[in-house]
Amino acid sequence: MGSESTDPVDKKPARDEPPHYHGHRERLRARFHDAGADALSDYELLEMALFAALPRRDTKPLAKALLKRFGSFAEVVHAPENLLREVDGIGEASITQLKLLAAAAGRIAKGEIKRSLALSSWNDVIAYCRSDMAFAEKEQFRILFLDKRNQLIADEVQQTGTVDHTPVYPREVIKRALELSATAVILVHNHPSGDPSPSQADIQMTKAIIGIASPLGISVHDHIIVGKNGHASLKGMRLNLACAPARLRAFTIR
Repeated sequence: MGSESTDPVDKKPARDEPPHYHGHRERLRARFHDAGADALSDYELLEMALFAALPRRDTKPLAKALLKRFGSFAEVVHAPENLLREVDGIGEASITQLKLLAAAAGRIAKGEIKRSLALSSWNDVIAYCRSDMAFAEKEQFRILFLDKRNQLIADEVQQTGTVDHTPVYPREVIKRALELSATAVILVHNHPSGDPSPSQADIQMTKAIIGIASPLGISVHDHIIVGKNGHASLKGMRLNLACAPARLRAFTIR
């Protein structure tokens, strides 16, 4: 495991020996400003993101190593810190920089959701859920609470479980919806395995919540499952989600 503070290539070069990557950094910045982010590849964006953390190192090899290890820009910035530390050349400054990017992306996405009508911006809803949950190491069950205009009232993580399951309590879902005067909810959970396909437990839990919510005038607009390999919408899959008999037992989604 490498560290910025001990890596010899991070030492400041002699004044009469300008770093070989200096011109490359300037050209990359110019292309970013002139042509925009779309003109840069994932590894080039990562290079730039690491400039501030590694001011005296060539960040291209590190950016490529990160992408080789994790797969994409999004997966790099959302990767768990302990796994990032396994990449040679990564230290605390680099990890902080990457986690800042992840936090900024989540904050921006959440702000966009709050400013828009949730159901008229379905792609934004999906993007927000994936950016915040798709790369988590543990399963999370969260709820988006909506008002009668389908605007977001609250976004809350109700339960956090293990790598392959988390408990869900339908009674607590509806209790919280009533506390917030929500008229609709969107259920969301992640599959750390990467495969967003719903399990039978996921489907049964969704039916149970619909069965309790419906008589109270609360709509369950959808149950979205996200993973690093995509997402699944139970509504979009046209599953039979007709109201099940109201049962207040806990479910374990997988």
